Amino acid sequence: MTESTENQSPIDTEALLLMLRRKESNWVEWGKACQQLQKLKLTPQDIFEATGFEPIHQNQIIVGSQVFDSMMSVGVAPATQAHYQRQGSDSLYELRILNQEDRAATADYLHNRSIDSEGSKEVAKAFKEFSYMRQPPAGFTHHPGDAMAYQYWRYVKQQVDMTEKTRLIARGLMFAHSQGARSELEKLLMALSAPPKRTAPALPIYRLEADEELPRTIPLVGTFPIDSTSLADVPKISATGSFQIVKNNWAGGWVTFPGWGVLCKAEDPIAIIGDLDNLPIKISNQSPETIVIIDRSSTEWNEFNYFAIDRDGKLAIEWFDSEPTTPILGKLVLVIHPKRPIDPDNPKDLWELED
Repeated sequence: MTESTENQSPIDTEALLLMLRRKESNWVEWGKACQQLQKLKLTPQDIFEATGFEPIHQNQIIVGSQVFDSMMSVGVAPATQAHYQRQGSDSLYELRILNQEDRAATADYLHNRSIDSEGSKEVAKAFKEFSYMRQPPAGFTHHPGDAMAYQYWRYVKQQVDMTEKTRLIARGLMFAHSQGARSELEKLLMALSAPPKRTAPALPIYRLEADEELPRTIPLVGTFPIDSTSLADVPKISATGSFQIVKNNWAGGWVTFPGWGVLCKAEDPIAIIGDLDNLPIKISNQSPETIVIIDRSSTEWNEFNYFAIDRDGKLAIEWFDSEPTTPILGKLVLVIHPKRPIDPDNPKDLWELED
């Protein structure tokens, strides 16, 4: 046997079991006795059968007695010591998650405020989370009461309902230890009665998503009939930037359409106002007015398109089954009709509108 073992007094198992069975001394000694018996290989069930202390109660008083000893090593108020020697193992059990100094401070606080075991669990959890901070928030001190006050301060910040805010503030003030913590909660209370601050409205933001939302601005030459030479008078324009900004000193008019693919592909489009009589074929349209888009950059003939040519000094739009001898001034890109008005007396129009 080692020297330390020789100097140790043998544990009187029967005396410990008898003390527990008769509930002699206090719960702190019971917890130490249960721990000693378990070290002697008695199971919690063996101890229960011999003493009547249930296993769950054994665990509570063992841990509680350890918390009691650790807080005594730091020091607590005499009244706190006397109180917890008689009762409160369930409250001290909840303080197991704290370090020795915080256990002592929390035990004094719980006793001074007459907080039960249910409340001690809430206080210990709040103080543990509070201790993770490098330094206490402004106005609060490293104290279990201020830790609880700060927890309710946070709850108020997250709450919307005014009645619930008031209840949480009152609850926090009940736990607050320092005047600074009380002041922080009182500020929240005063803010509830202050007139609400006006908030700036949301910005009217819209993001252009589709290609057609980017406009294509086209210079307007004039109205049919026009001289063929008028096409050359219109400067070529280009749009720049994300919003297709056009800068040009063209004195004529401008017309803007959605960024349809056929318009975006045109390199040098110009627009002419005309009517159905200016088109080479008859088109059904309720409005006689129309706009013709011609791309001046497309001057090579093909059999699939209509082209603008000079006809006796005037601009004309024609189709050719073979390459013409007349110079091509541009390709017809698009014929655009105005929005067709809905006739409420025409059932077909109403059906198409609903469709």
